[in-house]
Amino acid sequence: MFPQNNGAATYQSVGAQSIIETADQHKLVEMLYTGAISRINAAKSHLEMGNVANKGKTISNVIAIVEELRRTLDMEHGGELANNLHDLYEYMKSRLLQANLNNDADILDEVKGLLEKLLDGWQQIPEEARQAYNA
Repeated sequence: MFPQNNGAATYQSVGAQSIIETADQHKLVEMLYTGAISRINAAKSHLEMGNVANKGKTISNVIAIVEELRRTLDMEHGGELANNLHDLYEYMKSRLLQANLNNDADILDEVKGLLEKLLDGWQQIPEEARQAYNA
């Protein structure tokens, strides 16, 4: 017998896949930032509930998202900004590992704050600059 929420999970999966397939590059990066922030919130909840296994899995997901953000940087053309973001992403990954090893919610808050600032800056990019990038 199938779980009752199997249909809902399938619907969400198809819906998410559809959004990803139709999103422009700007939207995809925004989705990575919001996904990382959401997962940090989940990791904090797991930490508070003492659910060590799920906390670890969730922090690993955040690290993977941050690595994807780092991996997509244009280091050849991005100049100082790309270098600074690269270093910041590496710092965040290191801090997330420390948060996981030490069960440290303060570190999770620190990384969440950094991601929120980056997301805010990303969302402030003017539409015409977004269109030029996606062209």
